Amino acid sequence: MADRTTTNFFTGSPLSALTTLSFSDNVDLQRSAALAFAEITEKEVRPVGRDTLDPILFLLSSHDTEVQRAASAALGNLAVNTDNKLIIVKLGGLEPLIRQMLSPNVEVQYDNKTKIAKSGALVPLTRLARSKDMRVQRNATGALLNMTHSGANRKKLAQSEPKLVTSLVMLMDSSSLKVQCQAALALRNLASDEKYQLEIVKADGLTSLLRLLQSTYLPLILSSAACVRNVSIHPQNESPIIESGFLQPLINLLSFKDNEEVQCHAISTLRNLAASSEKNKTAIVKAGAVQSIKELVLEVPMNVQSEMTACVAVLALSDELKGQLLEMGICEVLIPLTNSPSTEVQGNSAAALGNLSSKDGRSVTDDYSAFNDVWEKPDGGMHRYLHRFLVSPDATFQHIAVWTIVQLLESGDPQLISNIRNSALLIPNIRDLSIPRAMTPSSSVGTPHSQHSRSHSEQDTETGDGQGEIQLLGRRILEFVDGDAEGLVPSSVTASHMQPGSSVASSTRDHEELRRSVREAFGPGSHR
Repeated sequence: MADRTTTNFFTGSPLSALTTLSFSDNVDLQRSAALAFAEITEKEVRPVGRDTLDPILFLLSSHDTEVQRAASAALGNLAVNTDNKLIIVKLGGLEPLIRQMLSPNVEVQYDNKTKIAKSGALVPLTRLARSKDMRVQRNATGALLNMTHSGANRKKLAQSEPKLVTSLVMLMDSSSLKVQCQAALALRNLASDEKYQLEIVKADGLTSLLRLLQSTYLPLILSSAACVRNVSIHPQNESPIIESGFLQPLINLLSFKDNEEVQCHAISTLRNLAASSEKNKTAIVKAGAVQSIKELVLEVPMNVQSEMTACVAVLALSDELKGQLLEMGICEVLIPLTNSPSTEVQGNSAAALGNLSSKDGRSVTDDYSAFNDVWEKPDGGMHRYLHRFLVSPDATFQHIAVWTIVQLLESGDPQLISNIRNSALLIPNIRDLSIPRAMTPSSSVGTPHSQHSRSHSEQDTETGDGQGEIQLLGRRILEFVDGDAEGLVPSSVTASHMQPGSSVASSTRDHEELRRSVREAFGPGSHR
């Protein structure tokens, strides 16, 4: 290499020699060629042809990581030149480079992603993706898809390519199924970022996504479902998605037994759409989502069960819908799932039951007979479920149980009150939980640890892990059970009768804070 300043390695004998080394079966010779290409292109970049790129592309497919690194460095260097970018993409040169990005060798990954980003290749890729040459379109869209996995590249694209989303939305209407799929997946990746979630809707991406969602081709269904799930994360997109006609196709996909991932994307999207609006919750129930969940949830894979029960928990936050959900018999499938092998399914199912039992504004017309109907069945009914959670070593599950029992007592339903008061399973364990104790383990299930009540409850501050709140609720239950009252009166009604610093509850404010915080924990929380 001593005479590299005067020798043209891109043509003639020097290129021929490097080509021979590149296609050799000897890995040491391949390393020499790859390192030579890397060093040459580091010092000088000029327009090249296929005769230069072919050996470099061949070296990229080597099993030797040193050869891979050097060859990818050479290709990244050459891509700085605009003419070279075009021919590299046309020859499929970015495809092997992208494959190297997925290499288990971290240095190879880093080198390749950095080279592509620094070369400025991303910007012409978006233009090439709109090419009428289907081979160029496929290669460019595939390369874009792979590059959008990187948050740093998405940020760069946001700054340099304002028409990226519009281009990808158009590509979902390509004559090539592969391009349609790649475009939808690239949009899915972009929709990991809030900016793109909004932009996809503004670019009328929902129209194409809805068409792909109703395709009979699995890769298109999967890619569009994944994309819509991410787009639905943004609260501002909830109503536009519903108004665009997605509810029925999403509900239909709940029974798509050929692919668990499709089912998960569909139900998770429905849960997102229900998160912020009573109107949307009502529309989802009216469209038949809960009926489908009831019919399917005991038979679907555990991951889908987790998503379905979480969706019911969110819908059950609506006071307007609780009665309807109870009439549909949703408790009959939630109760068996509180004993699922999955802690997450258990917690979500219990959260849904808790939300169904709670109501901010109670009236004498509230009907709690649905809970009496399932008190002992199926699978031991509410009775056995509450007992399991009371004796769980998990403080979160204990918390759910005592909180739910408070809601049931506040209902004023004579049969429910009698069931609880006379239970030899529940009351002894509630007494036990009402006694101050050392800290107990807590799970990561997104249910009722109260962040809001911590500053209000001295017991909680002292014992940690929500035990103060559990004791507070337990004593509230026992005060009623050991007395002659016909039901727990909601705290909002008893406020004027309870003095600050009462031994039953630090104050009415504590119980109201607790009630509100547990409801929030039962809600969508971190579902997005």
